[in-house]
Amino acid sequence: MPKIVDREQYRKELLMKSFDLFAQKGYASITMREIAKELGVSTGTLYHYFPSKEALFLQLVEEQTRQDILNFLAEAGHIKSLPQRIQALMNFIAKNEDYFLKQTLIMFDFYQQQERSELGNNKTLKKAWDDTKKSLSDYLEIEDQALIEFIYCFLNGLISARVFEGNTVSYTDQGELLAKILTAHLKTENIL
Repeated sequence: MPKIVDREQYRKELLMKSFDLFAQKGYASITMREIAKELGVSTGTLYHYFPSKEALFLQLVEEQTRQDILNFLAEAGHIKSLPQRIQALMNFIAKNEDYFLKQTLIMFDFYQQQERSELGNNKTLKKAWDDTKKSLSDYLEIEDQALIEFIYCFLNGLISARVFEGNTVSYTDQGELLAKILTAHLKTENIL
């Protein structure tokens, strides 16, 4: 009897295993042949699921974004106060710091290989950014999109600072400062 394979689950497994390969070798340096070899599959099998390295990478971004959001929401739960929600967000990032640092470095490498105009028009990347911002908006209960954009940039900047400066920048301290800034701003706007 032939083995029954859940193709979608198998595709996701290949994606998740490829993350560590991109983190170790970098997006630019690794080839589909090397990815296939390291995953223990034929190049044909890899191309069956992913027509190119870029397609594989973009599907990885899409899957990781979805999983990151689900994992965070499951872990954070519903907390009433904005400072506590921000602290839960910072705790999640700190707990998964190695993963987020790797993810950031891989994205920098990917971006370096692309034309800037292509990145802005990439539907997969745009959806990942938009889904993340929407989740931030929903979780933090902040509707002001300019403020959500600020928080999104703040978090990306904080992770990037940790890449370059190590642990000299504290998630706890930065989270407390962000909570104070947002609380003051929202009070001024009569939203809280």
